[in-house]
Amino acid sequence: MKTRKSKEIGQYIVVDPDICHGQPTFKGTRIMVRSVLEMLVKGWDWDRVSAAYDGRIDHDAIAEVLSLAGEALIEKAEERQRAA
Repeated sequence: MKTRKSKEIGQYIVVDPDICHGQPTFKGTRIMVRSVLEMLVKGWDWDRVSAAYDGRIDHDAIAEVLSLAGEALIEKAEERQRAA
């Protein structure tokens, strides 16, 4: 039987197949990165996002999410450019 392991994506983000169906979450929580990104897209400021989760997500964690999202976007654009 294969052992499924969690994978750290950054200091604050983890992907664990046994938590939230393997969606990226904040370490030690079941708070999905997707949920936080959606809040930010809707215009929520960082303090409001943090407060929505009782301070379990701090500004450093939010900054990491945005940095990783930016890196993923750039990587995807570069892949498409190479394929063209």
